Amino acid sequence: MRYGIYMVSSIIRLISFIAFLIFLLPISPILAKIPTIDSFKANPPIHIRSNSITPMGLSPDKIKAIYHLPSSGGSGTIAIIGAYNSSSVEADLNIFSKQFSLPLCTAKNGCFELHKMSSPIRSNSGWATETALDTQWAHAIAPNAKILLVESKSASVKDLLDGISYAKNRSDVVSISMSWGGAEFSGEEKLDSYFQNSKGAVFFASSGDNGTGVQWPAVSPNVIGVGGTTFHFGADGNLTQETAWSGSGGGVSNYISIPNFQQLLNIKISSGKRAVPDVSFGADPNPGFSIYHKGWLNVGGTSAGAPQWAAIHALGKNFSNFSLYHDATGKKYTSYFRDIIKGVNGDCGSQCKAGKSYDTVTGLGSPLTTLY
Repeated sequence: MRYGIYMVSSIIRLISFIAFLIFLLPISPILAKIPTIDSFKANPPIHIRSNSITPMGLSPDKIKAIYHLPSSGGSGTIAIIGAYNSSSVEADLNIFSKQFSLPLCTAKNGCFELHKMSSPIRSNSGWATETALDTQWAHAIAPNAKILLVESKSASVKDLLDGISYAKNRSDVVSISMSWGGAEFSGEEKLDSYFQNSKGAVFFASSGDNGTGVQWPAVSPNVIGVGGTTFHFGADGNLTQETAWSGSGGGVSNYISIPNFQQLLNIKISSGKRAVPDVSFGADPNPGFSIYHKGWLNVGGTSAGAPQWAAIHALGKNFSNFSLYHDATGKKYTSYFRDIIKGVNGDCGSQCKAGKSYDTVTGLGSPLTTLY
């Protein structure tokens, strides 16, 4: 009798153990795929459309006309946070400057500064192209501001945050551009303090180029996330409309609660979480932005918007996420932003569609002034 009871008990335990394994096995791979700070590796969201002997993409004058920006100006230092080393960045910048009649920006005249976070730092062709885009277009939009390129040792969180810490602790830095990002990860909210400083610098980051989806660090409430748009031109070459770019990253965070400034707009789709992007800028690689790196390239991506928004801030030095959202609630909304109301970045219903006022494809819209 006791033996029979023992056998039944053993069978029950065996069945329970097998059931536990059946329950656990499908979940284990899912848990293994949840990104962490240690597995994060940033990527620069840049798209190379073509190369040519002469510039074929958009020029600084064209962009300034589209966004009603001044032909000159800027003050303070725009910090570009990149990874790896680009040995030709200063030479590339000045070929670009000469082509578009911009002031030369060199280490000798004090306009350009390169700071390496380690020595030596290995090179990376993709990041070098990104660095060319960032430095050249930040200089194009705010030609009187200084450019600081901070080269991080690698694209890991630790190394990039080391570069950010160096830039934000300089009193001359007014804008910090981060044209890179990666998937959200558990614990990212603990890093928000890296995007704060007592000296007033404002942080900008690309929202990503893979359509709907959220990227860090653009998702941090202390960062202005920049999405992407597409320009449409008439036969006369003038802008007819600006719509959402299909690659523009955006959505609702898995980890970060909705910040106070977004509560001003009562963003219903956020479900109590941080929504991105905050603003937008041209990103479609067709026609793309002209840059110089081993020849002339046409490039696009949300990485084009972060340094140019950083430069717009250097022109006026008068906005933050709070001021942007505050101005979007007022009667002068259309004076500050071009509201992007058409276009999609995925197939997820209303969350993937541009619409009136704020949306998780183009944020509040594209800039129409330097004053916010």
